[in-house]
Amino acid sequence: MTVRRGKRMTISIQEHMAINVCPGPIRPIRQISAYFPRLSPTSSISDSLSPTQTACPSATLPVSGAAAAGGGLLSPLSVGAAGGGGGTLSLMSSMDTSVEIDSCDSDDNTSLGTLEFDLLYEPATSSLHCTVIRAKGLKPMDFNGLADPYVKLHLLPGACKANKLKTKTVRNTLNPVWNETLTYCGITEEDMYRKTLRVTVCDEDKLTHNEFIGESRVALRRVKPDQTKHFNICLEHPPPVMCLFVQWESEAQRSLEERGRLLLSLQFLPPTTPDPEAKGDAKERAKGGLCVGVRRCAHLAAMDVNGFSDPYVKTYLKPDLKKKSKHKTAVIKKTLNPEFNEEFFYEITFAELSTKTLEVTVWDYDLGKSNDFIGGVSFGCQSQGDALQHWIDCLKNKGRKVERWHTLTNELPVSTLQE
Repeated sequence: MTVRRGKRMTISIQEHMAINVCPGPIRPIRQISAYFPRLSPTSSISDSLSPTQTACPSATLPVSGAAAAGGGLLSPLSVGAAGGGGGTLSLMSSMDTSVEIDSCDSDDNTSLGTLEFDLLYEPATSSLHCTVIRAKGLKPMDFNGLADPYVKLHLLPGACKANKLKTKTVRNTLNPVWNETLTYCGITEEDMYRKTLRVTVCDEDKLTHNEFIGESRVALRRVKPDQTKHFNICLEHPPPVMCLFVQWESEAQRSLEERGRLLLSLQFLPPTTPDPEAKGDAKERAKGGLCVGVRRCAHLAAMDVNGFSDPYVKTYLKPDLKKKSKHKTAVIKKTLNPEFNEEFFYEITFAELSTKTLEVTVWDYDLGKSNDFIGGVSFGCQSQGDALQHWIDCLKNKGRKVERWHTLTNELPVSTLQE
């Protein structure tokens, strides 16, 4: 290296690297966070030290001569220079320290927050209540360091739009409080044994798509009937893509088998003395017969391209030689959880009822083309499972309304599907 009079001394990059070579064991490459440690406003630098660093304050990183003399090169924070304590502090004096700093910088280990909620299952009404209470320490998602969080619920396996519930959005906070109860209807004990509740916290953005914050999954078998179970869980990252693909395949296979749920009430009215002033339905029901109440459906299969259906319900009492037993509800547009609350009456004696079969079918209305069959259930002495038990309870309890949820299937007579 030659230096001429009147010219500034220049150092080539090769010479610069040679000067800064530190003999000794190879140390891990320092990250930028080592030079700019993250300290909370209420904590001091000494509070962030580990016990090993506090006990040995004199342990320092090697600093080259050029860096010490010129001060132009960036070096880790020095406590002695700032506070006058007489000693310097290194934030990376060992391999253990570097691993700890790396873990803090990793997104996988960053806290996404906690969520607090309650679950209550009521077998009498076949309903599952989820009370979303609050969340704490959520991950900031907006430029102002806050978020606009809301909570979504999904029952797995199952169609997303059919069983999605959502809370309101709380603006500009990382510690939202909802105290909101979301209810699933038509949940059987079998569902509680094999289904899983997915709880997702998202950030709402009006101009762009909503962002995912974290999720948690709870097996419903952990919830006992008529007992409120409290959960205070840490949010997690979503499972890997391969796990999601395998889960999607299993859910798609089960969704082909499950067509939805139907809440139906059956009541046999024995003949009574007619009221001379009675008119309309009251006069007709005085003769006795079967009253079928179509209450609602839940988690129906999506039959339209928009992910919804336009469902309605048809009932038949077969054999029907005169073709007069068909009744149909109104069409509820664009929903997978319709409420009908309609009743149909069949004038029939108790002796004739034992030879009849009640068929209830759910359809998707399509304008300009044939309607799509969603599912159905058959009641009669030849039925099986819950349908048979519901039919027997109706015949045993004359005059009393018996209400029960039923799973829709696609196994009905071909004559019904063709009508």
